[in-house]
Amino acid sequence: MNVIEIKQLTKDYGNKKGVFDLNLSVKKGEVFGFLGPNGAGKTTTIRHLMGFIHPAKGKCFVNGMDCSSQSDMIQKSLGYLPGEIAFMDDMSGIQFIKFIAEMKGIKDFGRAQELIDMFELDPNGRIKKMSKGMKQKIGIVCAFMQNPDILILDEPTSGLDPLMQNKFIELILSEKSKGKTIFMSSHIFDEIERTCDRTAIIKEGHLVAIEDMKTLTQSKSKSYVISFLTKEMAMDFMKEGFKVRDSKGNQVTVFVKGNINPLIHALDKYEVTSLDIKTQSLEELFMHYYGGDKNV
Repeated sequence: MNVIEIKQLTKDYGNKKGVFDLNLSVKKGEVFGFLGPNGAGKTTTIRHLMGFIHPAKGKCFVNGMDCSSQSDMIQKSLGYLPGEIAFMDDMSGIQFIKFIAEMKGIKDFGRAQELIDMFELDPNGRIKKMSKGMKQKIGIVCAFMQNPDILILDEPTSGLDPLMQNKFIELILSEKSKGKTIFMSSHIFDEIERTCDRTAIIKEGHLVAIEDMKTLTQSKSKSYVISFLTKEMAMDFMKEGFKVRDSKGNQVTVFVKGNINPLIHALDKYEVTSLDIKTQSLEELFMHYYGGDKNV
C-alpha cells in the first residue's frame, strides 16, 4: 500500500525553480529519502504534500486523500517538521510545545517529555533568544510528540550539532522499527544512508532517480591506496588492468568492486609498504552514477 503518492506534480516558478512532472510513491512503513541540493525543489514538493500550495499540474495524495482539497484531514494525524519553523518568539519553548499539543488535541504530554529529555532540550527560555539548534529541537518535539503514523520532515537536522544529529538518526530508526512511514528531505548524505529504505534524487526540480539503498550499498566500490617500495613497481602495477583512480610517485589508488582476490594475487608480485582502504561514500556514488557537480 502506498501512503504517499505524487503524480505528475508540476509547479513552475521560472528560472528552473519549482518541480516538473514529479512522480514518486512511498510505501507503508518505509523511510523514504528525498535528496538534493538547496533550491532543487524539495521544500516545494513537501509544501504540496501539506496542502500549503497547489500544483499547476498533477496531484498529491496522503493515505488516499487529496493534498489540495483534504489537507485539513491529512494534517490532523501527520507529524510535520518544516524547513523554516514559524515560531511565536515571545513564547517560551515549553509554552510553544504545549500550544501545539493543545492544537493537536494531545492530552498525554509523556511523549513530548521523552523527546525533550532525549535531545537534552531546556525549553523554558524565550524562543527569540534561542539558537538555531535549540529551535530545531523544539520543532522535532512538536513533529514527533503526537506519535503519528506518518512523518514529513524537511531538512530535519538543520542546525543540530553532530551529537544531536546522531540522536535524531536513533529516533528515526526507532520510529522505523515501529512501522512508521517517514518522508524526509535532506542534503546530508550520511543521514539518508543510515536511515532510508529508498531515496529519490532531485536536481533543478526534476527527478533524477529513485534508488533502493540496499542495492546502492552493495554496489559500492572500495578504493585501495597502495604504496610500493619503488616508483618503478608502482608503474608496473598500473599495467595490471585495475581501474586506477590516482597515482603519484610510488603510490597508486585503485577502485575495486566486489571480489578483491585478483588484487591480492596481483600485489603478491610486488613489495608493498602500506595498504589503506577507503569505502566510496554515498555522495561519490551518486556523482558517479548521475554526473554533475558536487551539489548533486
